[in-house]
Amino acid sequence: MVSVNVAELKNRLSKYLTFVKSGEEVLIRDRNLPVAKLVPFSSDKGTEEELLLVAAGKMRLPQAKVKVADLLKIPTGRVASSQGIQALLDERDEAP
Repeated sequence: MVSVNVAELKNRLSKYLTFVKSGEEVLIRDRNLPVAKLVPFSSDKGTEEELLLVAAGKMRLPQAKVKVADLLKIPTGRVASSQGIQALLDERDEAP
């Protein structure tokens, strides 16, 4: 692992990004105290569209795989269709 102080990182960011792109981790220090770590970004975890959303700050990739079977076991509420329609109409009436 490469270690660098903030001032050096600011002056030679491209150099340290090259290390990260090649798979190396970079430990960032502020006055010799560790404060952060740059790690390679693994792009095999998402589709191109998902990675664009991540880059825009609109989405985060999951830490673990979603188990769809467990997700479908979560109980949901039930509403009669007439109540659902009425709630929708009421909401439309409240809109400016």
